[in-house]
Amino acid sequence: MYNFSIQLEDVHFAYPTKNRTNTGGSFSIYIENFSPSLCTAIMGENGSGKTTLGKLVAGLIRPDKGQILYNQTDIKNLKLGEIGKQVGYLFQEPSRQIFAPNPLEEIAFPLELRGVSKEEAHEKAHKLLKLFELEHIVNHTTYTLSRGEKQRLAIAATMVCEPRFFVLDEPTTGLDKRRRRLLAETIFILQEQGVGILLISHDREFVNFLGAEIRQMEGGKFID
Repeated sequence: MYNFSIQLEDVHFAYPTKNRTNTGGSFSIYIENFSPSLCTAIMGENGSGKTTLGKLVAGLIRPDKGQILYNQTDIKNLKLGEIGKQVGYLFQEPSRQIFAPNPLEEIAFPLELRGVSKEEAHEKAHKLLKLFELEHIVNHTTYTLSRGEKQRLAIAATMVCEPRFFVLDEPTTGLDKRRRRLLAETIFILQEQGVGILLISHDREFVNFLGAEIRQMEGGKFID
């Protein structure tokens, strides 16, 4: 049995120099029994609040008002490491979250930071490199990777912490048709692993291909 829920209850957030963003009422995502079909897409114009919502869901920013709950636990009561084990986040530009000199170290580092031996960490890293078809770049320097490779590496490095949920922010930006297909295959792999997906996107064709449930935002609120 695999159960995980995220609820946003009357959540409000405002950037210091911008208008207030309000997700409006409550927003809930519920995953049960490794459902491979669960993918929710948030769509809307630029400035509608999509990225802000994703960052709130992932605990990267905290609400000014309201609650964000993981399985009924308010995330303000969770440490950052505990949040990271529950929800992973892929930035619009994956280079922002890649720090190690090569892909193997990028994936192994979070495990070693948690006290896992180097041998075990590298073994798990190799498995993820294989899963995401990145074995051929294991010894490459990370800054030479293509955008699609960086995306898959960033996802793999987050997956090593075994999150239950993943927020992907505009992941198809700058990708050609082949790389969009590879990204879709990566998302299907995540779903097969029992990971829920929140997809922030303008790309309706890609969203429809994934069979995602679509929620529309406007002015910081859901309009559907």
